[in-house]
Amino acid sequence: MGLSDGLLNPTKKAMVIDDCCKMIEGQLASKSGMSGLALKTAFAALKGVKPGYISDVVEQILPQCFTALDPVWNEGVEKGDPIEHLSTNRSYTADALLSVTDARVKKTKRQIVRGTYEKLRGSAKKHVEEAVPDLAKLISNYTQV
Repeated sequence: MGLSDGLLNPTKKAMVIDDCCKMIEGQLASKSGMSGLALKTAFAALKGVKPGYISDVVEQILPQCFTALDPVWNEGVEKGDPIEHLSTNRSYTADALLSVTDARVKKTKRQIVRGTYEKLRGSAKKHVEEAVPDLAKLISNYTQV
């Protein structure tokens, strides 16, 4: 069973999406300096695309994100602690997640989404790596390992 099967079942899906959105907001709030300001501005622009845009996108990409994380998750299961394994392998985890967003942006017709993503993509891996421990904790809240 993959992460999508367990985390996106009907009884958990809305809570997982809500917690992911809260995690993203928390990560943004923790950013400072010029790069933090750039991220916050970009996020505000994306939120302005339409009401609920961020949660809609999270809902749409979570299945692919969890599928992309399955290999590192399964390695962690074999080693006895998949949550710790995600955090320990932040670079690999970030690459898996960014492969999903990279593919999605290539297909988008919304120029504001594509332009915003392309401007920030160079620093994205660092930010995603910083978020991996919070993502791992979120996953641990919904899985029994």
